[in-house]
Amino acid sequence: MNTSTALTTDLRPTVGPGFRLQWEAVQNCHVMLYPEGMVKLSQSAGEIMKRCDGHRSIAAIVTDLEQAFSTQGLEGDVVAFVEMAGKNRWLVWS
Repeated sequence: MNTSTALTTDLRPTVGPGFRLQWEAVQNCHVMLYPEGMVKLSQSAGEIMKRCDGHRSIAAIVTDLEQAFSTQGLEGDVVAFVEMAGKNRWLVWS
C-alpha cells in the first residue's frame, strides 16, 4: 500500500501500520493510537476513519456518510481528510 499513489475515489484506504483506531470513552471520541502517543479525532474524522477498512472505496465511504447523515456534497471533505491522514500515515491505500 502506498500513499504516494494519486488519490482517486476508487482507492480503498485502511489504517496504516503502527496505528490503531479506537473509541476512547473517557475522551468521548475516536482516537488514533500509535507508539509515540495518541491523536484525538473530531466526530467527522472518527466517522470517516471507522469506515476506512481496506474494503470500502472512498466513493463508497462518501455514499455511506451521506446516507448516514442525510446530507450531500461530502466528497471534497472526505477526500481532503483522507489526503491529510495519508500524509500523517494514519491511512494507506493501494
